[in-house]
Amino acid sequence: MEYIVEKVGMSRTIGRDSTPVTLLKLINVKVCEVDENGRAIVAYAKGKANNKAIAGQQKKYNLSSEFNKFATIEVANSEAGDQDIEPLSNAKTLKVSFNTKGKGFQGVMKRHGFAGGPGAHGSRFHRRPGSIGNAEWPGRVQPGKKMPGQTGNVKITVKNEVISFDSNSGILVVKGSVPGFNGAMGRVRIVK
Repeated sequence: MEYIVEKVGMSRTIGRDSTPVTLLKLINVKVCEVDENGRAIVAYAKGKANNKAIAGQQKKYNLSSEFNKFATIEVANSEAGDQDIEPLSNAKTLKVSFNTKGKGFQGVMKRHGFAGGPGAHGSRFHRRPGSIGNAEWPGRVQPGKKMPGQTGNVKITVKNEVISFDSNSGILVVKGSVPGFNGAMGRVRIVK
């Protein structure tokens, strides 16, 4: 079973041995439609969206205007309605999926940890990648060559142990860190 969550931030447990934890807030979702494989179309509230496509989906599934985002996830429900959060109270381990922080276009020193050249005496090779291949053979840049480019903003899944879950507030506390910025939307899946 999967759940839509929002990353609140990191904290730590207070006690004899302090453990770093991440707080995840469970998002209230409405199950709109369930197929025979347990996959479902769900709707949840996130920001403002005001277009005809979303309005049509809200009308189709009899949703209020606050439910403006849709996703396909695996649910325990067999019919439409509120998502069942009972399985989370017994969960021991979760797979948490978020997009990492996007850092934009970066050079090779930040992206791949290249050392760079000497800092003085006119070397003209400070933060550049240097030579990228032989001109004779293969006569082209090989696939996978470490070059400057887009850094971050990729989906990462990590496995975390559940410390606690408060069903009243919807706060899920997992051991360790999860990718993404505070306020990012992601998914958690119960590991069987």
